[in-house]
Amino acid sequence: MQTAIEQYLIRNTPYYRTVADEVELYEAAYSVRMPMMLKGPTGCGKTRFIEYMAWKLGKPLITVACNEDMTASDLVGRFLLDASGTRWQDGPLAIAARFGAICYLDEVVEARQDTTVVIHPLTDARRVLPLEKKGELVQAHPDFQLVISYNPGYQSLMKDLKQSTKQRFGALDFNYPAHGIETEIVAHETGVSAEIAGKLVSIAERARNLKGHGLDEGISTRMLIYAGSLIAKGVEPMAACRVTLVRPITDDPDMRDALDAAVSTFF
Repeated sequence: MQTAIEQYLIRNTPYYRTVADEVELYEAAYSVRMPMMLKGPTGCGKTRFIEYMAWKLGKPLITVACNEDMTASDLVGRFLLDASGTRWQDGPLAIAARFGAICYLDEVVEARQDTTVVIHPLTDARRVLPLEKKGELVQAHPDFQLVISYNPGYQSLMKDLKQSTKQRFGALDFNYPAHGIETEIVAHETGVSAEIAGKLVSIAERARNLKGHGLDEGISTRMLIYAGSLIAKGVEPMAACRVTLVRPITDDPDMRDALDAAVSTFF
């Protein structure tokens, strides 16, 4: 099974631009195997950060994209039928706990609350995962760590983490980087000039000011990288921004006109 867990090792260095002391804080948290929560808006670098840290620490990373249909069995495992009869198959959380990977539950708030409860025994001094259907208690490997991501902007009475879950984690806040750093990231990831990258960031900053005033979410760093990638391939900047920055985040005609106007200011 060692070869199976090795497939989750990150071989190439992920590009991550440090913003503050998040790397040092995460390393300290991992040294005591503290469960961690990465909080911040969509597309601001949370997933890239955990990929970078897994690479830096030399640990396998198992990522689970959470959704409202995900069951506890999807996380911990289930019995399957095959030609030989029934056999047990570990889920991603069980594999990570058993063999010492970092398990990253992306957008955990999307999962049903009865599903997230299964992580509780792994996030306190017990560090165990009960496989109730199998009748097994998995003692977490010494290298195992649980990390979740969480977008506070989406929280509501129906979709929020329980305090009994939140208080089991340390937390790092993420946001869109400062102008110069974000420009550097976009230029590095896309190959466009610093001048074009800076214009894209300026457009995003204007759009982010509209969050809560007609926009549910601002333009993310990920979206800027999409725009820059199209521009680097020769797509006209206005068209690239329309496809990657304006149309995906709103269907409102007035808001689209406002965002198109912001784009035309810079291009």
